[in-house]
Amino acid sequence: MKILIVEDEQALRESIEDYFSEAGNVCEIAGNYADALTKINLYRYDCILLDITLPGGSGINLLKNLKENNHPDGVLIISAKNSLDDKLEGLDLGADDYLVKPFHLSELKSRVTAIIRRKSFNGSNLLKFNEISIDLLGKQVKVGRQIVKLTPKEYGLLLYFIANKDKVVSKNAIAEHLWGDRIDIADNFKFIYSHIKNTRKKLMEAGCKDYIQAAYGTGYKFSEE
Repeated sequence: MKILIVEDEQALRESIEDYFSEAGNVCEIAGNYADALTKINLYRYDCILLDITLPGGSGINLLKNLKENNHPDGVLIISAKNSLDDKLEGLDLGADDYLVKPFHLSELKSRVTAIIRRKSFNGSNLLKFNEISIDLLGKQVKVGRQIVKLTPKEYGLLLYFIANKDKVVSKNAIAEHLWGDRIDIADNFKFIYSHIKNTRKKLMEAGCKDYIQAAYGTGYKFSEE
């Protein structure tokens, strides 16, 4: 998962970042309105954890910006305000869920996972593509009955491909999804080729067809065609 944490309280922001990063997710952070606005207009995320009260502006306005630009990112509002009006406004504007501080990080994780399942995988915990099946809770990949051991990056790559099946995705989009804004300092995309090669090899060794197709000069497409 690629997550943006928009939260001005440093201790909470860092604890959320550590919690999700340790589980193999890509996390980016923004501690104020201006930084968050820049990120949501430059990058796409599986889920944005959005505080309402921020230095320099309101999280509600960030949510409006996302929806006005038809960005598909999932949004979970996290706020100290336990106001019904705030909750209803956020949900009416298109937020996917609302969580009031303080909260347990395990509950936050469950809410985020549920949002991503609904938006990308029709709400199911089991993702299937022909002979490939993925247990989204256990993060286990199988080809038929054989378990395929993937690294966290390879697992994220396979999920990204299946979520965008039959679409050409650029090398830049893949890199951004797997490495976040840190990709800006990369000299080239050779590491993408390596991850794709290894993922393809492991799947095919388990008896999977080769669904990863190169789109010359553009990127890659995950398709059975």
